[in-house]
Amino acid sequence: MRGELDTYQAKRRFGETPEPKGRKAARSKGGLRFLIQRHAATRLHYDFRIEADGVLKSWAVTKAPSRDTSVKRLAVEVEDHPLDYGSFEGTIPSGNYGAGTVQMWDVGTWEPQEPDLEAAWAKGQIKMILHGERLKGKWALIRLKADRDKPQGRGKQRNNWLLLKEKDEYAVAGEGDALSEIDASITTGRSLAQIADGETQWTSSKPTGRKGPDKPKPTKAAASTATKPPPFVPIQLCKAVDHPPGAAGWAHEIKFDGYRIQIGVGGGKAVLRTRKGLDWTDRFPELASDASGWPDAVIDGELCALDDDHMPDFSALQAAISDADTDRLVYFAFDLLFEGGEDLRKLPLSHRKARLQAYVDRVGKSGAARLRYVEHFASTGQAVLESACRMHLEGVISKKLDASYHAGRSTSWVKSKCRGRDEVVIGGWSSEGGTRFRSLLVGVRKDGGLRYLGRVGTGYGEAVTRTLVPALKAEAADKSPFSGPGAPKAAKDIHWLKPVLVAEIEHGGYTEAGSLRQAAFKGLREDKPAAEVTQVPQPPADMKPQKKTTTTVRPTSKPGKVTVAGVTLSSPDKVLWPAVGDRPAITKADLARYYEAAAERILPHVADRPTSIIRAPEGIGGEMFFQRHAMSGSNPRLKLIDVKARTPYVAAVDVGGLVAIGQSGGLELHPWGCKPGDPETPEQITFDLDPDEGLDFADVIAAAKVVKARLEGLGLTPFVKTTGGKGLHVVAPIKTDARSRVTWDQNKAFAKAVSEAIRVDAPDRFTTTLAKKARGGKIFIDYLRNGRMATAVAPWSPRARPGAGIAFPLSWDQVKPGLDPAAFNLWTYPALLKKSDPWADFRASAANLRPALKKMGL
Repeated sequence: MRGELDTYQAKRRFGETPEPKGRKAARSKGGLRFLIQRHAATRLHYDFRIEADGVLKSWAVTKAPSRDTSVKRLAVEVEDHPLDYGSFEGTIPSGNYGAGTVQMWDVGTWEPQEPDLEAAWAKGQIKMILHGERLKGKWALIRLKADRDKPQGRGKQRNNWLLLKEKDEYAVAGEGDALSEIDASITTGRSLAQIADGETQWTSSKPTGRKGPDKPKPTKAAASTATKPPPFVPIQLCKAVDHPPGAAGWAHEIKFDGYRIQIGVGGGKAVLRTRKGLDWTDRFPELASDASGWPDAVIDGELCALDDDHMPDFSALQAAISDADTDRLVYFAFDLLFEGGEDLRKLPLSHRKARLQAYVDRVGKSGAARLRYVEHFASTGQAVLESACRMHLEGVISKKLDASYHAGRSTSWVKSKCRGRDEVVIGGWSSEGGTRFRSLLVGVRKDGGLRYLGRVGTGYGEAVTRTLVPALKAEAADKSPFSGPGAPKAAKDIHWLKPVLVAEIEHGGYTEAGSLRQAAFKGLREDKPAAEVTQVPQPPADMKPQKKTTTTVRPTSKPGKVTVAGVTLSSPDKVLWPAVGDRPAITKADLARYYEAAAERILPHVADRPTSIIRAPEGIGGEMFFQRHAMSGSNPRLKLIDVKARTPYVAAVDVGGLVAIGQSGGLELHPWGCKPGDPETPEQITFDLDPDEGLDFADVIAAAKVVKARLEGLGLTPFVKTTGGKGLHVVAPIKTDARSRVTWDQNKAFAKAVSEAIRVDAPDRFTTTLAKKARGGKIFIDYLRNGRMATAVAPWSPRARPGAGIAFPLSWDQVKPGLDPAAFNLWTYPALLKKSDPWADFRASAANLRPALKKMGL
């Protein structure tokens, strides 16, 4: 495959053509060069060139390359070209060999997949890895069988090859001929027509005074005579799905976290419109100024603010709009609806995307930094979704490549999400003490009212609250807009609103009762009317299970600022539990993320109850102490509860409160066993089974079953959990209504009576004496956790002990020989959370304690 330029030079009159004469050269620095030149000669074709042996080996390809592996392009081998031809863009005058306009269509480097390029050439099979701007990944040139035995070299007939894409992550099944729509230089942004018109001089060779060939006429965008921007075009919307499509013929785009904006350009002006056609041009003057200089078009895209990691940040977008600081916003264009006077909506998406890419390339060369082209990925949708979720992005939009653009929702565009991210209507808000903002009450439109979906209790920083509360007060109403099952009732700290404000929230799906879980406020959606919010928010897409579940704690992404559920963590990399074997150390950030993930399971047993917290700010190896009372500087995310003591007690009421506890180094949660918001009314009875040294866990299991039988005989429904240590808790919920409620003294007396009865029945197995010397190989039944101000570790609470155990709620079927409490810990919690909650019916199983008191003679 010896490179030579004699044929190339013999075919050209360099006094008339601007092409470089060139010579063989040393290998390029930075890798072997690769390029494609779009050439409007007698017929439009694509010159494919790769560097080898000091020259550019060249083929004339009949049509645009395709990333569709089912498409093969005829590639006719032509003479070698000099390396400096790789920067040529311009017009070859008529009367010269190859007369016509040449456009740089792709540039980059390449590497052979096989080490012996000479042998590959002789075999007629050149496998390449391309690193171009438009073509990437594995490609192959295959010499046709009929031409493999033809003589090679100077003066001999050139051979026919096939250019084809090989299967890899850059293949796009169903793309077909779409790349033929890209009419823009990769280096200057010019179209073929602009190059032929000589709008800018080529720089790779000298100009010529000879008359050039007939200039190619623009065949793509019809000429526009617009004197003003075009009218609004109704937009296409996505349908929600649980999983991205897995079939061929779909492209997958990152779901951006911003405002959907349509830009109409015409007559040297631009108009920016929302998804409903509202004119928001004045809100984004910098982008509007840029867009006024773009070619006439209608573009569909998303306007975003980027965080320090260049990721879309909706909260930052809200702040930028509020502060009129919009200079750094970025417009991500994902569709082109009109170009000039041509309506592109009936073209397949693959062709519209190619036209859009060419459009952005042309605009980009003029220095418009605010415009970005949205790439699409042709890997399996699930792989793209998993990658997006690892990067903490919102999700994926999947689109059919062969589909036209249709206004409204269509199955040709679908969305799947990493976390639930949707719009809801605000119907009210709650306060503390009548004024201090606590949470939003939200729902969706249904039958003229609002269907209640629960509260949104996190995501409110000081700056957000400062602008949100006035907006809420401006829409105050006298009565609730909610209707139907579960609608909230009026209370002194509930403030109703007209159902006109739309909030964007992030959430983790739904509780068993149908309420949003872990819902966090992201911002108000001024671009979307409340009347359109009729769809129940979509749960996050189901992800494939991880292959390993033993090392599942997420590391912090980088040192410094970390925010979880709206709470900023100081020293997020502080180690709280040391590494154990191949299990990594658990940091403060890991603990905060656990509290966020497990909030749905923890809060029913902790929320709005006085809670003692075991804090270990330096980790389990440092100083530990109990915190019950509110201290100076207590996190504002924690509620203060008056328990008739010198100072209030603290309590969490939402996921933000739990994370605030983690931020303070709170490793354990020990709530009162009271009714939420009512410290004077007990709602459960707890029996703590603590074995003496030397007893097996099987003895504890047997003891728990004894307590279970005794309670069931008294008409109660017992539940069981590990303690995160060597014991078990048996817990029975009791009713708290006016007819059933009991006092703390009654509650404690009942627990003591049951414990004593069990001890009397089996004095060799059980004791109710606290002193360790009295245990003598027995199980201590601790009933003292049932008085006022007494606490017990909460279900799902971590334990501040080696092994990072969790007080884990069990089903009674699990309470059998072989049960290992150490299996439930902060390394394995993701797999535990995927299973159904054995305590889901805990409150629904509450019984009236008064008949049981009578049975016990109390």
